[in-house]
Amino acid sequence: MKSDFDFFVTIMPESRKADFYLGCLDGSVFIDFNQSSENLISLCRISFDGYGCCELESHINYLNLEASKHFLEEIRKDKLNQEKLTALVKEIIKINKEGIWKDALLEYNLIDTY
Repeated sequence: MKSDFDFFVTIMPESRKADFYLGCLDGSVFIDFNQSSENLISLCRISFDGYGCCELESHINYLNLEASKHFLEEIRKDKLNQEKLTALVKEIIKINKEGIWKDALLEYNLIDTY
């Protein structure tokens, strides 16, 4: 699987509530994020072609304040910095990996080590 994720900001139906949405890998993966009242970013769900939608209801680990700030800066840009977003997305996936399907993360190369 290629490591150029080509992240893009997207929208989702009203039934899939989150504050921010990213798609990647030509729409094979969609990742939903929330922002806390302290401006910390959490991963709330991730869906993978071939696996379905993985809700992270009981595994909510936030990016630290500095990483959350960088995420918010990046996601609001017209032209996304793919390198920075890749590092931030992989970090939030890493700290929440216990709530995400291991096979899907490995197949889509969204985690470096498990």
